[in-house]
Amino acid sequence: MEHKNDRRDFIKKISVASLGLVLADGFSKTYASSPAGLALTDVRSTLGNLSPNPSVPFVPQRAASWWVTIEDLQWSQKKIVDKIKRRAAAFAEAEIDLAINYGWHIRFDFSNYFGQVHGYMANVCDELHKYNIKFMDHYSCNHVERPRGAADYKALHRGQRHHVLLFHDPKAAQFAQYEGHFFNDICEVDIRDGSRGYSRQYQMETFCHNNPAFLDMHGRYLERLLKEVPIDGIEVDDMCDYSGLTTCGCKYCRERFKKDYGHEIPAFGEKSFWGDVKKPMLQWGNYENPAFRDWLRMKTDVIVDHVKMVKKIVGDKPLMSCCSSTGPIVLNGISLDLEKMAPHLDFFMLENVGTNIKSVDWTHMDAEALNQKDIADKRGKSPAMALSYTIYEKGGYFGWALSRFWGVGNWSSTHNQRLEEDPADAMEMEDVIRPSNLWEVKHSGLKPQEGKDLVEVRVVNNKLCKDNGWRDQDGQEHWTHARNWSKKLLENNVGYRFVRYEELADAAALKKEQTPLVLDGVGCVSDEQFKAIKTYLAAGGKAWMALPFGTHDGKGFKRSVPLADELQNAKYKNLIFIESITKTDTLNQLIDKGILKPVLRQTGGSKGWVARIRIYKDKPAIHFMNTALIGIPHPTIKDNSGISILSDIGSKIENNNLQYEIHTDRIKLTGLKVSSPELAEDQRNVAVLKGKKGHSTFNVNLNGIKIYAELTSSV
Repeated sequence: MEHKNDRRDFIKKISVASLGLVLADGFSKTYASSPAGLALTDVRSTLGNLSPNPSVPFVPQRAASWWVTIEDLQWSQKKIVDKIKRRAAAFAEAEIDLAINYGWHIRFDFSNYFGQVHGYMANVCDELHKYNIKFMDHYSCNHVERPRGAADYKALHRGQRHHVLLFHDPKAAQFAQYEGHFFNDICEVDIRDGSRGYSRQYQMETFCHNNPAFLDMHGRYLERLLKEVPIDGIEVDDMCDYSGLTTCGCKYCRERFKKDYGHEIPAFGEKSFWGDVKKPMLQWGNYENPAFRDWLRMKTDVIVDHVKMVKKIVGDKPLMSCCSSTGPIVLNGISLDLEKMAPHLDFFMLENVGTNIKSVDWTHMDAEALNQKDIADKRGKSPAMALSYTIYEKGGYFGWALSRFWGVGNWSSTHNQRLEEDPADAMEMEDVIRPSNLWEVKHSGLKPQEGKDLVEVRVVNNKLCKDNGWRDQDGQEHWTHARNWSKKLLENNVGYRFVRYEELADAAALKKEQTPLVLDGVGCVSDEQFKAIKTYLAAGGKAWMALPFGTHDGKGFKRSVPLADELQNAKYKNLIFIESITKTDTLNQLIDKGILKPVLRQTGGSKGWVARIRIYKDKPAIHFMNTALIGIPHPTIKDNSGISILSDIGSKIENNNLQYEIHTDRIKLTGLKVSSPELAEDQRNVAVLKGKKGHSTFNVNLNGIKIYAELTSSV
């Protein structure tokens, strides 16, 4: 959904007759029914192959949400048209380069009003394009809001007002349809009782990604949208399954599971498949059963095919989806798999910062940010951005700063109507982000697409472990180990990146870099990955390995002998066996032993600031971000979970006069200046002094700065 706290909390808690099939060339054709019906494989075959390269006609750097309300359905009244003109001019003044539609989110709830919706957005495009600002539509296609009972009705109006609520009442919902497809007929089927799939977290009934009628309906809508609105790109949100593991039991999903994987869906409650169903749904499933693992694969297969269909229709316009997490096993419960969708996407975003005081505790998101950044990089260096929510200006600046630190574009968003009641002093989107954007344009030429992170360590995050639900003997999943490496490397100012499952199977790619490869708790390893790792090690590649390793194959089947045994017997020169980072401070042990020699080490001042080196056109820059922030609460306003809204930000750091030692044989710094939006027009000179052989020292004065600063070279 459109709010990362909701999405992440949800993750933690818990015959084809006369159907129009969307073809690769972007028009619809109705197939006559046959005695056997049209097989799902035939549906998929119409999609063809997509271009291996992303479509990147523009690169967003300063995106912002373009909010709509129920009033905007009154377009083309003069009041609405005038408001569009004023806001477009204000976006231009705020140096926003991409506006992303926000609201009218559960799009098929507005099927009776598409003329007004599209007319409004076309008007918006016309006004924005006068200022060379791009416009991207953003909606959820696979749900309709259908609260069940008084409690759900109240919950929807309390927590999801920002969708712009306009859903059918129960009687009208029986007849709701678009292009002849009745919504009730294309919903997922709950295996437990045959009812329509329902996401209680969001009070929505869910359409089946595998139902040809739904695909036809969505395809026809996309064709109309593209014809009527000159959008520059599109974000199709919620490419997952919020109804969870017990959907879908419709005939199409049953047929596909049987045809593609050779299994029948067992009756609900069969423990050998469903596991302990007394637990929350997101913890269901017996991963020891290969049929259950195949069930998870099939559920993501159909979503990927849906994404592929969307890309075929939108063509050269950039396509994006939404994701706040890529690493943990719990994602399997809602079939959210960005890595699997990635070959068919062009832009990538991380739904990142919430609106309450807890959002200032950001370090756990560094792993997610860099993992998604690598997904974008491996998709032909696609643009990446981080979406951050806020109510007030300081939260907008905080989100902007995190995007700068991560080296991605910034998508700033207020959250109009996100609270049960709008604050009287709620700010307009352009006012929230204007100060940060104007400072960036005037004082910093660092563009995310031109920056390349300094990498000293490569941490393996192998998706196969997540897919197969692998955990070690202590119950820890592989992502936990990878995320803990991220945290330690961040705290010690060591540059890192992730190596994901595809690269891990490519020996040539592994050998391109001389940095050590961290393999911590990589339980599932495919034969192709193991071959590549051995080739890498045999060529002298460096690796640090924490057992277990290779206890299971790429499909989750247990190996008779762990692959680690072969590696231990081979005695590769540069393979070092270590303790897991989850059990001990392995990183500092490696540093103390001289096995890892960081480029940058803090030698003075309080801990809390972290530094990340990035190279822009052969010039290094150092980004500083505070990890010891204090969320200052609004005195009265709380979010829907009862946590105070972020009003301002403070810092726990007492000594901001920092000293660093840098390895000058690897990074040369000259003509340095410290700048920050918190210093406004001021810049502080930084002298670099020679130290011991091959090293220099420099002092950085961050007094008066609480959140973010950057150190750049003027030479």
